[in-house]
Parts: sequence; structure tokens; C-alpha cells
Amino acid sequence: MGTRAPQGLLLLLLLRLLLPRGASAGSLHSPGLSECFQVNGADYRGHQNRTGPRGAGRPCLYWDQTQQHSYSSASDPHGRWGLGAHNFCRNPDGDVQPWCYVAETEEGIYWRYCDIPTCHMPGYLGCFVDSGAPPALSGPSGTSTKLTVQVCLRFCRMKGYQLAGVEAGYACFCGSESDLARGRPAPATDCDQICFGHPGQLCGGDGRLGIYEVSVGSCQGNWTAPQGVIYSPDFPDEYGPDRNCSWALGPPGAALELTFRLFELADPRDQLELRDAASGSLLRAFDGARPPPPGPLRLRSAALLLTFRSDARGHAQGFALTYRGLQDADDPAPPKGSAQTPAEPPDGANVSCSPRPGAPEAAMGAQVFLTVTTVSVLLLLLSLLRLLRLLRGRSCLLAPGKGPPALGPSRDPARSWAVWYRRPRGVALPCPPGDPQVESLTASYRPLSASSQSSLRSLISAL
Repeated sequence: MGTRAPQGLLLLLLLRLLLPRGASAGSLHSPGLSECFQVNGADYRGHQNRTGPRGAGRPCLYWDQTQQHSYSSASDPHGRWGLGAHNFCRNPDGDVQPWCYVAETEEGIYWRYCDIPTCHMPGYLGCFVDSGAPPALSGPSGTSTKLTVQVCLRFCRMKGYQLAGVEAGYACFCGSESDLARGRPAPATDCDQICFGHPGQLCGGDGRLGIYEVSVGSCQGNWTAPQGVIYSPDFPDEYGPDRNCSWALGPPGAALELTFRLFELADPRDQLELRDAASGSLLRAFDGARPPPPGPLRLRSAALLLTFRSDARGHAQGFALTYRGLQDADDPAPPKGSAQTPAEPPDGANVSCSPRPGAPEAAMGAQVFLTVTTVSVLLLLLSLLRLLRLLRGRSCLLAPGKGPPALGPSRDPARSWAVWYRRPRGVALPCPPGDPQVESLTASYRPLSASSQSSLRSLISAL
């Protein structure tokens, strides 16, 4: 981490800030290049089916073949999480980024994160090196044990800067576009530390800044770029009660096209209105009970005024909408040079790099089955030998976990032991009853799954 972060806590959550006039969302990051509009990629519906660099590019398993795990196509019958007869990376449990199950390794790892360059919300500019000399962002900075992405954005908006950077989970830095021009990009997976104030957001890494435009989640602004993204106030955090925000939208052209990428309002009293900027006439109104229609929404207005109001109880994820100016209201073509997200094929379409069984392989079925069975047995034996060596030579056993816990610690007086995990790692400790070492773990670890508990119990009892 850079050496410039002052020691102390900032009371940033109470700051109400205004976006400087003339700022334009999407000025540094084209929304057409993005496949995600939530900071943790929960809305990713793209086609990447291999894990990130830390998973060595391992192929993902198909979601309709993972019934033994917590998440599968059977657990998502309505498609809310995007699971189905495919092996594309998804984020069904609200983790910090999309992931997938992989073939279990000898270390017991059975899932990995996916590194998806296009799955970063517009306004996120990337991961950058912060060596501290000189600092990656040259403006003011601060720290907070309740840091979220939006807390840092509000702080830097108040200070009048264009960029905000989060680092090491708790540090916030401010800067300008000139800082970004001389910045050194880092791999996206280097910015992997969870924000102290939100378990579903990433706040940079050790010596790594995740940099955002401060226009994200602002409560007002004047948008004049040919295309861009407007987020609800406080995004990616939930919007709060009693918000009254407005945005002037006037890109070049004679008409406008809006597409709602996200829309989640708490109730009918939380409303978003679209008005013609020239006449003030109401064109459309949406609320928690009347969401916008799917697909592009075209309006024969050259300029709009968007107004959002929430009641005294309202708080929800909010909305994200992309816009673009049209030269003519009937023009179906996107602006020249803009990139468009490819349409998603139906779930089950075989566009994967990992082939599924089919007719061309039928003749080799017996040979393939014999080979796979032999390799599987050898891998299983190697895993058991490694586990036995670990249990004999160490007092703890690392075990990854993905999914809700189901069983507490065992208190068997014959052989007491406990298994706890904290994603993505865990610990299994043979110990006498009431051992303070295990008691101290319960505050930060959670119980391992029942099936894993049972397997480990059998192995430990055989020692």
C-alpha cells in the first residue's frame, strides 16, 4: 500500500455531495464494452467458461452437473442467477466476483474465481500499481473501517476530484485524469481485497488501487457525452431514504435511447420520472411496482430530465441505465465506433471450450471411460495420501468451502475435533473438548459442510 494513507477514521457516510456540472458518465469507459453493471458482477450473463489466472485457466463445470454442490441449475429453476445447462461463469451467491466450479484438485479446491475483463461496471477504470513514490493518485486520502466503493467516491466528489481509488480494503485516494495517464496498470486479480464496509465489494489490494470515476452514484449531474451510464444515488451501495436526485441528459442528436440494465426499487413510493427537458411534460414514470420494459426505450426528445425520489423507508439496489443519442428517432444503428455486447445464446447452447459428450465420441466411449476411471482412481488415492500426511504432520488442515454451513463442531468425547472454514480457506483441528484454540475460531470461521464433516470424521477415526 502507498505510504500516504493517514492513520485515522473518516466519517464519510454523512457527506452529501454534488457532481460538478459538465461531468459525463462514461467519458473514460464506454458502456458498450461492459457486460456487468454491478460491482461484483452478479448480473454477468456472458460466456466465459474458464477461470482466472490464479486458477491457471481451468475449464468450468456445467451447472447442470454440479448437484453435489450448493449451486446448480436445479437450485435455480427460474434462472434468477443465470444458471443452466452451460458452464459459463456466474455469481449466484453474491460473492465479490463471478466464479465457477472446477474439477476438484488434490488440495481439495473445487471452485475458482473468473477473471473477466469485460465484467467491470462502467466507471471502474481498472487496477493500478501504487508504489507510494510517487503516489498513483496525487490528491487527498483517508482510511475507514467502514469503507465501501461509494464511501470513497463521495469523499473524492466532495474534494472536487475526478477519480477515486480504493486500496487494501480500507484506504481511499483521490486524483485526476493526469494521474491516470501516468498510472501503471496491474492485473485485475491483484485488486482482490474485500472492502471493510461491504463483503460483496472489492477495494483494491496490497499496493494496488481500484480506480473509479466519481460520477458513479452521484445524486445529480449534466450528461452531454454521446453515450454513457447513469446510476441511482449511492450506487453500488443501496440508495437511502428521502433521496431527491435529478440528472440532465442532453447528448448530441434528435432523440434518445435508454436501456435499463438494472432496476430494483423498494416499493411504489420510490419513483423514477422521465420528463422532456424543454416542455417539462412527463414522458414515462417507473416505480417499485411498475418497472421499465425490457430492451431499449426510445424517446423522441433531444434532452431529458430524470428525477428520482425515495420515501422515508426506501432503500434498495436501485438502477443502472445506459443511454445514447440518436440522429433520428427511427435510426436503429448504434453510434459509429461504439462497441456492443454480443447477444447471449440460449442456456444450453454449446459455445464452450469444454466439449460435452456427443455422437462423434460414441465410438471411443469405452476407451475414454476406462482412461477417465483409471485417472480418477489415481487422483483419489493421491488425495487420500496427501490428506493422511497432513493430518499426521500438522495440527490443521486447509479445506476450501463454497456454500452455506450446515453442521457445527463435533464434541465426541472419544475423539474431539472441530472443522471450521472462512471462504475460501478453512481449518480442521483435532483437539480436546473446550480447547480455547477452537473456541477462538468460532468468531471468524464457520462450520464446514455436513458431507465434508462426515468424510473427515471417517478419515480421522482411521488414523
